[in-house]
This record gives sequence, C-alpha cells and structure tokens, in this order.
Amino acid sequence: MARQDKATAVDMLTEEFRGSNAALLTEYRGLTVAQLKQLRRSLGDRANYIVVKNTLTKIAAERAGVEGLNELLAGPSAIAFVKGDPVDAAKGLRDFAKEHPLLVIKGGYMDGVILTAAEIGKIADLESREVLLSRLAGAMKASLTQAAGLFQAPLAQTARLLGALEAKLGAEAPVAEEAPVAEEAPVAEAESTETESETEAVAPVAEASTDEPASDAPASDE
Repeated sequence: MARQDKATAVDMLTEEFRGSNAALLTEYRGLTVAQLKQLRRSLGDRANYIVVKNTLTKIAAERAGVEGLNELLAGPSAIAFVKGDPVDAAKGLRDFAKEHPLLVIKGGYMDGVILTAAEIGKIADLESREVLLSRLAGAMKASLTQAAGLFQAPLAQTARLLGALEAKLGAEAPVAEEAPVAEEAPVAEAESTETESETEAVAPVAEASTDEPASDAPASDE
C-alpha cells in the first residue's frame, strides 16, 4: 500500500473510531466475498463493517484515544463500527456467527471500556432500544389507563352522593318552613310598650320639677 493510501486509511479509521458508539472486532478468515456482503446487510445501516490492516488500525485507535485494542488486532481483522444501537449490531454478529462459524467475535470497545467476546454475547442478549422504548410506552399507557379508572371511580361516587344529598335536602325543606319566626314579634312589642311606660313614669317627675320654680315666684314678690 502506498504511503498516501496508508495515510488516507488511517484518517478514515480514526474518524470511524471517533464517530462510533462501539467498535466490535472480528476475525473473518475463510469467509467469501458474498458472505461478507451478507454480513454487512445483517448489521443494518447503522453499522459499518470494514476489513482493516492491524498496523494502521493501531495507529488510528491511538489517535482517537482508544486504548486496549492492540491485543485484539491479530490475524485477519474486520471491525463493525456501530453508530446506532450496539445491541442490534451485537445480535447481527452473533446470529451470523451461529450460521457461519468461520466468523469469530474477538472483542470490542464501547464507552471507553474494552469488551470481551463473552461480554458482546451478553449485549446481544439484551433487548434493543426500540423494543425497550416500546415496552416502556406500553407500561406507561397501562399505568395511565389504571390511573384514569381510579380517578373516575371516586368522581362517579361523589356525583351519586351529591344527588342523594340534594334529594334529602329537598325532602327536608318544608320542616324548615314550620319554624314560628312570626311569634317573636309580640315579644318585641312588649319590650317597646314596657319602655314607653317607663318613659311615661319618668316624664311626670320632670314636669313636677319644672313647676316648682313657677310656684316660688309669687312668694318672692310678697
């Protein structure tokens, strides 16, 4: 490979490492070109499966700040650079390896951590992001439905109680009208009459006191 081609390859691999969520390393010894194409299709559009040169890949990984891959870069190597859900890519590699034992999953790199082949297998056993979101949405919908039922039940009971209370108050309304409010008026009249009589009793005393100076006036003239 010419020097310029090597530089171009290193730049390309560096960008793949930097722009990927995960890098899953495999050994493809013995796979045909047709089988490699089939593998790429099984990984989907969010994973880029590239046959690499180990020496150039080590340089690119170092430039991208990826450490710990040197031991995995041995023999014929190809890397699945994953830009989507790592679970989907791990499932694709695992399922393809079951049908084509010549594909060997060696390990990988994700979120700053080196993965073993066994750990990639565990990732493949997980539910994909889409499935988890679908299940979460279903659980939330069921919870909201249950909550709506709980809210509606008390409201219906409250409506029935209010209706019964209204009917009861309507039946008891005539009893409230029998209260003898008008009979309290004589009490007020008696009080007013008593007050007037007291006023009349006091009035003559006042008149008598005003008459005394009038009777004394002729006596002083004599």
